[in-house]
Formats: sequence, C-alpha cells, structure tokens
Amino acid sequence: MRYMMIVLLEFYPSWLALPREERRKHAGALQATIQKYSEHVQVRFFDAEALPGKDYTDFVICETEDMKQYHYMWEEIRDSQPYTKGYMKIKNVIMGMENAFQSYESEILQMEK
Repeated sequence: MRYMMIVLLEFYPSWLALPREERRKHAGALQATIQKYSEHVQVRFFDAEALPGKDYTDFVICETEDMKQYHYMWEEIRDSQPYTKGYMKIKNVIMGMENAFQSYESEILQMEK
C-alpha cells in the first residue's frame, strides 16, 4: 500500500537570522539524509510562508510503501542540527493511504477489482 504524508514545518526567525551560507550548509546535510532514504521515500519540499498558511512556513510531501524507512528518515532529521538547535519544528502531519478502500474490498471482503 502506498502512503502519503504532508509534513507541516515551521522554521523560526532564528533560522532566518543565520547567514545564508550556514543555512545552505544545514540544508545540504538535510538533503543528504533524505537522499539516503530515496530508494524507499520520495520527498518534495515546498516553501509556504509567503502564501496563506497557519502555523507553518514550509511543507514536505513524502510518499512511501515502507513506513519503517519513512520513520527512520524523520528520526534522523530530528537528530539534525536544524531540529536540535530549535531552528525548525514539525507542526503537524497529514497522512493518507492511496486507494485504501480498494485494498480493503479485495483483501478483506474478497471482492474482485
């Protein structure tokens, strides 16, 4: 089954106070972490702070069939400097399963597709 998560993030003013070079260094390290999981988790970043949004500045769309790898990726991100130094926080996660009703019908109810 394919899962999709929309992870709402908030980057704090302390992040923006860092020199851009330092932000790029941190962002590069986060990208390297995400790249380690790219075989199992597809990730797309979106900047949202200039658009209507409540309590978040950015969001990430993650798609996977392996929730364990998704979880491990976020554990590693939560151990990163941008997270541990308080520059960013996960505000909310919206999660769904692609066509889950069809899986239920075929696997549980034994209905033909």
